[in-house]
Amino acid sequence: MAKNISNTNEGMANYKSYQKSHVSHWDYIVKNEHQWGRCSGYYHKRLQDVLRFVVPPGQRVIELGCGQGDLLASLQPSYGVGVDFSSQMMEQARNSHPDLHFIQADAHEIDVKEHFDFIILSDLVNDLWDVQAVLQKIRPLTASGSRIIITTYSRLWELPFRIIRKFGLAKPLLPQNWLTVEDVSGLLSLADFEVIRHWEEIVWPLRTPLVDSLFNRFVVKIWPFRWFALTNIIIARPCPAVAAAAPAPIVSVVIPARNEAGNIQKIFDEVPEMGAATELIFVEGGSSDNTYEVIAKAMADNPHRLSKLLRQTGQGKGDAVRLGFQHATGDILMILDADLTVPPEDLPRFYDVLASGKAEFVNGVRLVYPMEKEAMRFFNLLGNKFFSLAFSWLLGQPIKDTLCGTKVLWKKDYERIAANRAYFGDFDPFGDFDLLFGAAKLNLKISEVPIRYRERTYGTTNISRWKHGWLLLRMVCFAALRIKFI
Repeated sequence: MAKNISNTNEGMANYKSYQKSHVSHWDYIVKNEHQWGRCSGYYHKRLQDVLRFVVPPGQRVIELGCGQGDLLASLQPSYGVGVDFSSQMMEQARNSHPDLHFIQADAHEIDVKEHFDFIILSDLVNDLWDVQAVLQKIRPLTASGSRIIITTYSRLWELPFRIIRKFGLAKPLLPQNWLTVEDVSGLLSLADFEVIRHWEEIVWPLRTPLVDSLFNRFVVKIWPFRWFALTNIIIARPCPAVAAAAPAPIVSVVIPARNEAGNIQKIFDEVPEMGAATELIFVEGGSSDNTYEVIAKAMADNPHRLSKLLRQTGQGKGDAVRLGFQHATGDILMILDADLTVPPEDLPRFYDVLASGKAEFVNGVRLVYPMEKEAMRFFNLLGNKFFSLAFSWLLGQPIKDTLCGTKVLWKKDYERIAANRAYFGDFDPFGDFDLLFGAAKLNLKISEVPIRYRERTYGTTNISRWKHGWLLLRMVCFAALRIKFI
């Protein structure tokens, strides 16, 4: 019996009564499925569309409370396991989806000895006897990169549900657990999970040409309409465990450099050694001064530093970063702007956050501490504030500073971002948005590290506030269609 379910005679009897009534209820539902097609059919189709955006094809996926397996099958897993306590549901699922694996079991009593990339509880927590017990049961199914996806009904829909079901437009339900996002987040925390992000979906649950698409793709994402959504979607990950003794990772610091000759020796002097080794990768981008020659000389003068020099053939910082990442040999990838407005001595803070597992993508923030006098012009500051609000809304995680040049991630995660780059396209000359969008699409845990932003001491900025500001605004609008209004 699952942990936390009472072992007293009365508690056991109550649980068994719950189990018997729910099995009987869902067996009845599957036998009479045709009666509730209109509303339920559209709702589940829309949910499949949303979760297909979240779960890439080819993953190891298990779904608890899988019903007839249609949602699981729609995710195109490389290995898919469905669990449900209804024998009728399992019979239908095996007939409909013979390529998937189905287990007849109560979620409270599941005993699977495997790890999965995604664990899905779709509209299940509303129907469970003991939510915390089930969340504790699924903890052994996770690895460090696993994601838990929970969908749950909003309590605002308790009365509308009764009306909808009274007219036979949706399946009848037994008494539900009406849990808020905060309730579910608290229970996840008790079971050693950490919420990455959550959002609302579906404000119009009936198939209505044009209207359903307008409301469920766009309107539900906008305040105040999102408060009236039917479904909350929560994505969580296992809390990082205390790491056992393991080899320290190698760090590659990619340094795009254009007209930065006066800063090169400082980079060699000030970038600290991190992890097992620290590799400096300079990508020189068509400088009008002697930056390339100065880097080559500094490398010769500092043979104790592991370093590479690449000459950029494309244009823009984003292209330089990709070239540097392509040639990096480290396990951890860092970006450091050669203007040194971000102090190199702060890089170990980024390393510690990533290596400890507290985050999977670390972003620098220049907007917390006071800046040096000329570090950022007023309109640049306003623009950064605007884009921070826009991106926090777009990505569902707090992003205070989108354009800080310093970003840190694992190489294995960058390779996944690069493999999925076609989804957004090659549209970012800076590289910041490409990485942020990619990290959010992969549901990576993003954390931010405040830094003290310094005034440039050599050269001038390569950013045009108006020209590039307009480009950034267009990129936000484009990304909204690809990552928010899906």
